Amino acid sequence: MDFDQLLVRFFNTTEIQDLPPEQVAAGVDRLRLQFGLEKDSGRRFALWCLMFMLGIAPDIDEAFEDPEDRDAARDFMEAAEEEMDAEDEGDPA
Repeated sequence: MDFDQLLVRFFNTTEIQDLPPEQVAAGVDRLRLQFGLEKDSGRRFALWCLMFMLGIAPDIDEAFEDPEDRDAARDFMEAAEEEMDAEDEGDPA
């Protein structure tokens, strides 16, 4: 799943920073609902990644039963945080 496609799916825009708080809240509700209903592990992982990037991801141990999925989520977290740290320091990763 493409990040921008997910943003459009749940928030109807790729520019969520421009949305009023009630529209952001509605998109977050839709995203959380879909995450809870999703059975496909790949799609579930993609939804979790989006939630992580938005700062609303559930705890990894609660979100994923499969140890490989938990490890992948931890790897994603570390890579995303390294990327954000590099951007904060003005050093492209």
